[in-house]
Amino acid sequence: MNWLHHTEAGEIVWTMLVSMVPVIELRGGLPIGVALGLRPSVALCAAIVGNMIPVPFIVVYIRRILHWLREKNQWLDNRVRWLEQRAHLKGALVTKYGFVGLCILVAIPLPGTGAWTGALAAAFLDMRLKKAIPAIFLGVVIAGLIVSVITYGVTAML
Repeated sequence: MNWLHHTEAGEIVWTMLVSMVPVIELRGGLPIGVALGLRPSVALCAAIVGNMIPVPFIVVYIRRILHWLREKNQWLDNRVRWLEQRAHLKGALVTKYGFVGLCILVAIPLPGTGAWTGALAAAFLDMRLKKAIPAIFLGVVIAGLIVSVITYGVTAML
């Protein structure tokens, strides 16, 4: 396991893993990758890939998982209900503007936005995977570029 700490491949894996975590996502994975020693462009690519890995699974399976959780007990049912309401609120932009709305929801690098939120909104709005994945991917790339420019400047990305 030494390769995870002392090689570029390990730094890429760590960047991808951090970028897969809900709430943290690419906004946290990208700076971590650079802090580990990756060039900003490599960290950006790793963060984008890591952020996208859970997306198809969320879009396809989250409703089944949440339904199963709701049946387990009242506490879980209340948490899932809150999550569904939040996703529907975020989904208003997606409902109104479709592909572009989903892309914008994911692209804005603020708390409560991102690939996880976009995937949840797409799932709750029954958006097809063929339409959701490209919109979320484009949003993740835009968010990554915004975070990169704000954090490292344009020259650091070259």
